[in-house]
Amino acid sequence: MKHLSYIVLLIAVMFTACQKDPSAGIKSHERAIEEFTLGNGLVQIGPAVVDRDSSKVTVKVLVQPNTDLTKVTPTIVTSYKSTIAPASGTTVNFAATNNQATYTVTAETGETRKWTVVLVPFSEALLGTFTIQDLTVYGGTGPQYGGGAVFTLESKNVWNPTTGPNAELDNTLTFTYTGVTSDGNTYGSIVNDAGPDGLYANFIYTQNPVTDVNHYYRQIPEGTGKWVHNYTTNTVTFTFADGTTSTCTFDGAQSINLGNGLTKTITNSAFTFTNLPGSADNYNTIYSDYDKIVERPYTYWIDVKKQ
Repeated sequence: MKHLSYIVLLIAVMFTACQKDPSAGIKSHERAIEEFTLGNGLVQIGPAVVDRDSSKVTVKVLVQPNTDLTKVTPTIVTSYKSTIAPASGTTVNFAATNNQATYTVTAETGETRKWTVVLVPFSEALLGTFTIQDLTVYGGTGPQYGGGAVFTLESKNVWNPTTGPNAELDNTLTFTYTGVTSDGNTYGSIVNDAGPDGLYANFIYTQNPVTDVNHYYRQIPEGTGKWVHNYTTNTVTFTFADGTTSTCTFDGAQSINLGNGLTKTITNSAFTFTNLPGSADNYNTIYSDYDKIVERPYTYWIDVKKQ
């Protein structure tokens, strides 16, 4: 049996040795850029978009006061056994050519293909300091029956005059940048400064029945919190000190048709919160401030203006 095993092993080795490598003598024609990552401290927003049909690579780069596109040192991955010029790690002045550069990828066969790499400057709209202008709500059971309304919270005489929504109107919101996630979402910290009065609103509806509605209207953290801007869903998520979160959209100036003859005008910018937790129709309280503010708020806007 031992001799038989040796014979079988020998035959297997000889058979393997006689087989030819099917790829022997075949050279790759591939000459593509597959990945392009910015270096030297530049902040890239998401992965580079590689368009093979047009031989074009588009890269979003966060523009900050210290952003320098004259010395871009990218890391580049190309096709199997191909080379690229300028080589990966070579410093290129993109600013001199309208934020574009041409790269040549050479396949193993010697065939070449020119690629255009475009850096698209990206500005994070949240960065900076905003003043709170108004706190606006659209609410009310049965808007098709006249039960809906759009109004500023501070215009209603249902709050403590000192600690109600008016306390927010001298607040400032300052957003600073920390970094970018692997999927291209920016994040950072927010400071909600209480302003000259030193007060944050405590959203307590003071009429009968007295109701705490902070779960609707305390959507931005007091003091310091965190934020993430998701560009796929166009949402901003705030994280409070206790780990709870709230999510909104950040909207620019526009007029919004809410139906039933109701509109909301955003003069500058606004954080827009929808699907407020616990809100439900109550036809027993229809047409009342209690219904609009406590029972059935639909949408809440924190109107802001950038300093």
